[in-house]
Amino acid sequence: MASALELRRVSLSYGARRVLHGTSLTLEAGECVALLGANGSGKTTLLRLAAGLLQPDAGEILIAGTPALAGREDVGIAFQDSRLLSWRSAARNVALPLEVVHGVTTAVRASASAALSRVNGLALAHRAPAELSGGERQRVALARALVREPALLLLDEPFAALDAPTRNQFNAELPELIGGAAALLVTHDVAEALLVSDRVLFLSAEGEIGGEWKGLRSLPASQRRSALLAPGGLSQQAELLAALSGVVYA
Repeated sequence: MASALELRRVSLSYGARRVLHGTSLTLEAGECVALLGANGSGKTTLLRLAAGLLQPDAGEILIAGTPALAGREDVGIAFQDSRLLSWRSAARNVALPLEVVHGVTTAVRASASAALSRVNGLALAHRAPAELSGGERQRVALARALVREPALLLLDEPFAALDAPTRNQFNAELPELIGGAAALLVTHDVAEALLVSDRVLFLSAEGEIGGEWKGLRSLPASQRRSALLAPGGLSQQAELLAALSGVVYA
């Protein structure tokens, strides 16, 4: 069975600036991987490459064994900015990816309602984006990413702009919200990376995958936060913070 996502020795430069250099990454079906790295290390670029929004200078990117291309129905994307259309209700924003393909149908409306329900956002269905809080807008954006039941989710710091309590709530919910999809989450937050993922990868300033840590997603939701604060969890956080700071951790 083909991997959900595979980057094979991918390189990309912006002019004279090299962003990724021979970067390889594999994400298996149903797996959630968090990608950490310092500002400018190429995390968002890597995600945009996986989404087919950019093309590499060298290397190969495969989704379920076929080339990564923009607009694939088996890929859902959510960004730090919710990017909701102001003239559409929450439900119509969620329905948009399906409406583009199938038009406005009863089945499309039902799928949008189901996606909103999945993220505990059904009560928001008829509200305009301007009437929603930051956390509510991100709920709608996540529902839009999930509405096509994608096999792969690409999440680019979707909770970075939220206040701490709201972000903590999303971190607690996300492992279950992802369901059976594979997910690649770009984040700057060490605790978030460990809480929501099966594995945490570190992207170095040289654009290479330079480390791997085990995440806490496999634990029951009620145990993840305490595991994060246990000696093993604190040690992992220290290692990741050291990697982000460019310190060799011994």
